[in-house]
Amino acid sequence: MLDNLKKYKIVLASNSPRRKELMTGLGVDYTIKTLPDVDESYPETFVGEEIPLYIARRKADAYKDLIQSDELIITADTIVWLEGKVLGKPNNDEEAKEMLYCLSGKSHQVYTGVCLTTTIFQKSFSAVSEVRFANLDEAEIDYYVSHYHPLDKAGAYGVQEWIGLVAVEQISGSYFNVMGLPVQRLYRELADL
Repeated sequence: MLDNLKKYKIVLASNSPRRKELMTGLGVDYTIKTLPDVDESYPETFVGEEIPLYIARRKADAYKDLIQSDELIITADTIVWLEGKVLGKPNNDEEAKEMLYCLSGKSHQVYTGVCLTTTIFQKSFSAVSEVRFANLDEAEIDYYVSHYHPLDKAGAYGVQEWIGLVAVEQISGSYFNVMGLPVQRLYRELADL
């Protein structure tokens, strides 16, 4: 599968264990390369999918001078979008709890932007999934935050963890997108290169 990629060394530019797991699941040979302190800021006027697309491109641009001619760099960014506001990664446990209170009993969108970059081209795409949370009580939120430490996750939750088992009532769209990488769409985009 994906024989067209044999001319490339695939590089996943991410420290996310979930993205690594999903890339491995695709059966694609890849290496990890990350840069410290890539600027993930974005214009305040951006909404929804514009944000992770912009950040994924920005991450790719950080590698522009480092890409070898035979490399294909994959960058991605995921946000949780609730009622017109972005929920990024929480800075501390209190922020994580506040985010989960906000998500409790509501639907939100998870947007992931992905950028494929070589020395001669760049292609970006995004995916969206709609997620419905059940009502969560304080004890459930406290348990999740203290046992799973979700500070490295957009919206303060990992759908593949305990919270996904007890809180997610419904997902419309890719489950894997909610994990942080829309692998079905990524596979199609890679196959079309």
